[in-house]
Amino acid sequence: MESETPRQPEPFSNRLRRELSGAIDWLRAQWQIPRARRLMIRGGGALLILLLVWGVLMRALPNADKLLNYEPALPSNVRGLDGVPVSSFAREQRVELAFYEFPKQLVDAYISAEDKTFFSHGGIDYPGLAGAVFDYVTKLGSGKRARGGSTITQQVAKNLLLSDEYSISRKLREAILAYRIESVLTKQQIMELYLNQIFLGRNAYGVQSASRAYFDKDVADLQLHEMAYLAILPKAPSNYSPERHSERALIRRNWVLKQMRENGFITTAQMQAAQAMPLSIVARAARKHRDIGGYYLEEVRRQLIASYGENSKTSPNSVYDGGLWVRTSLDPKAQAAAEQALRAGLMRYDRGKPWKGPEGRIDASDDKWASRLAAANIGSGSPEWRTAVVLSRSGLTLRIGFADGSTGQLPEWSARFERRGGGIAFSTLKSGDVIPVAKSGNVWTLQRIPEVSGGMVAEQVATGRVIAMQGGFATSGNASFNRATQALRQPGSTIKPFVYASALDNGMTPASIIVDGPFCIYQSARLGQKCFRNFDNKAGAGPQTMRWGVEQSRNLMTVRAATQTGMENVVKTISGMGIGDYQPVLSMSLGAGETTVMKLTNAYAMLANGGRKMAPTLIDYIQDRRGRVIFRADERCKAMRNCSARDWNGQPMPRPPARFTKQALDPMTAYQVVHILEGVVQRGTATVLRDLNRPLFGKTGTSSGPTNVWFVGGSADIVAGVYMGYDQPRSLGGYAQGGTVAAPIFKQFARNVFAGMDVVPFRAPAGIRMVRIDRRSGRKVFGTWPTDDPKAPVIWEAFKPESEPVRSIRRDELKDKKVEKKTELDPQAARQSRDSQFLDRTEGIY
Repeated sequence: MESETPRQPEPFSNRLRRELSGAIDWLRAQWQIPRARRLMIRGGGALLILLLVWGVLMRALPNADKLLNYEPALPSNVRGLDGVPVSSFAREQRVELAFYEFPKQLVDAYISAEDKTFFSHGGIDYPGLAGAVFDYVTKLGSGKRARGGSTITQQVAKNLLLSDEYSISRKLREAILAYRIESVLTKQQIMELYLNQIFLGRNAYGVQSASRAYFDKDVADLQLHEMAYLAILPKAPSNYSPERHSERALIRRNWVLKQMRENGFITTAQMQAAQAMPLSIVARAARKHRDIGGYYLEEVRRQLIASYGENSKTSPNSVYDGGLWVRTSLDPKAQAAAEQALRAGLMRYDRGKPWKGPEGRIDASDDKWASRLAAANIGSGSPEWRTAVVLSRSGLTLRIGFADGSTGQLPEWSARFERRGGGIAFSTLKSGDVIPVAKSGNVWTLQRIPEVSGGMVAEQVATGRVIAMQGGFATSGNASFNRATQALRQPGSTIKPFVYASALDNGMTPASIIVDGPFCIYQSARLGQKCFRNFDNKAGAGPQTMRWGVEQSRNLMTVRAATQTGMENVVKTISGMGIGDYQPVLSMSLGAGETTVMKLTNAYAMLANGGRKMAPTLIDYIQDRRGRVIFRADERCKAMRNCSARDWNGQPMPRPPARFTKQALDPMTAYQVVHILEGVVQRGTATVLRDLNRPLFGKTGTSSGPTNVWFVGGSADIVAGVYMGYDQPRSLGGYAQGGTVAAPIFKQFARNVFAGMDVVPFRAPAGIRMVRIDRRSGRKVFGTWPTDDPKAPVIWEAFKPESEPVRSIRRDELKDKKVEKKTELDPQAARQSRDSQFLDRTEGIY
């Protein structure tokens, strides 16, 4: 039998072409049938619509997977030196909690109010959606907004991934995205996002923040009726404001409680008991932070923004969204002392000056005055004062109003400040004037915010940490211009210690004789001759020691020392101490340059710290929202071995290196200057501080005019600087001097801060030689000893090696020895004789 020949397979392309041709022929045949043609047109249109929905809606949707790593905007929290919270930086007040931290009844309340099938649906509640569509159609063209019908999942999609646009397309995107979210997150994760994100009024974002805003308690402490109230707020918090719509809020809250009962979450008895409760909402939640450090915290905010930006668009660790934990060196006790001392000093100076007038004006002609006063944002200047607006006058009494809508009375006797041009303040006040007032019994008294201002900084010597900063009269509020860090002022005589530091570095000693006498210098053909003068305009006291010149703040001695040292060396020393970069002209040695309180205080702290180079810091360290340290001011740990070891390795504890190792000034020179400046407190221009009874150093300063008065100084532990002056520089009056105006401010500060602190002397560095000298002549003294009397003729003076005065034999010294022999049998008489002759010879004390 003959075998069949195998059939060859047909080429695939030919077969596909034939099959397509047959399908096309079939479609053509169907297209000729009217009914089939209509079905094909409709089907094609539906397919096109689906493609458009996919292209326009779904392709533009964000990826739901990013919710797995979603981080809500959290405020940055600021702590003080003691670790206690002092402030927060936030545009959205929010506290993030995990799902298990929310009480079950609170979750039940939100489910009952917003989405009772939340734990069973797949992202969309179809009956609710149908009702929302019907409501939208019926209200189309009316201008009214239809009800949402969104599930909690849809609300999460809208709040976190979409906009709040009111349109059908947004609603479709929301529904599609809700399905995606349900496929990515668990129900518990979705509920956690929802409860942490929603806005509930009073600038509260999230349920925990709202619980504090409305009830001043945490969610764990809420009662059932309080949970039900919070559950009515997501749709429109303003509609249920307890101040304006309390009855509406009560009805809606009771409805939520009823829904909870119907859903089986609570019993009838629980519902009835909760419905009988009042709203019990606090008018204003208690402050969680201390009302201090406005200027300090504003400077911290500026530094954080400069490093990390304002929001999450610039950095994940941004100030307002990043949830930073910031530990500062702000000492609440020192900060309060600085605020009180500076304010008291400014008020002392302003006392007796003419009243400058109201702080501002608003329209008080109708019943909207309270909102206008609040919007004006005019500070009262003191936490004990309030800002008020004059409403009307009735005889010898003014009716005043406050931002909360309350009113009070201000009698004529309480507003009798003299005003410029004559008369008293009461007679000029009129409706709309905004004034600071203080409570006095049942009435209010007019207060005055001084025109003069100033700044103050306090710094730890060993670390450079700024523990207090006050940049003006107000304790908080408007801290936009910080005079402690931003005001450039002439330091006057407070610059002199650095002039003499340069002189000490270039061969002079504290006992060097400098002439306190007329000093003129030829500047140029155009400028002619410049003659300097002392503050008191007197000719001078003749040859005196450097110490005497510093203690008595003699200008003529300072410019002579600067000339002998060389102004190039002087300005180099000043620059090295971080005060400023000045031209090498003699006027700079008297404080004609400009600097800030912060810079000058830090320079004095460097003197007390042995001349070590350091920068002032306000922030100790910063942690991100997870607790990881992202900045640390003290980085000595990096230089240590095993500083951050997880477990103890059995070895001795690591010893940290010195925090500051670079020298800005020779340590012996720094100590010599500090030792001289102790004499300023004991015998010189700052004797007002002597009764603080502890080792202190410092220097007063008064600039030309005088336009600024200064004091900078402190102890071996804390240094503070303060200045006073008008923002637009003008004369403070001839009587204003650093020793009489600025030093008392420091004194008040020091009394509060130094109380209870150990009395620590200034420590001399290795190599310093302490020598007994005659403080007037600078000569080395034998046969007598310094005493505790600040005016004693013999003192200990600090010298560098081989620089102290050499011994000399003089006729008067031999005479003293003869007297000693005559009284050697009576040591007490001998001492009295020597002291008496010494005082006579040196003409007593200066």
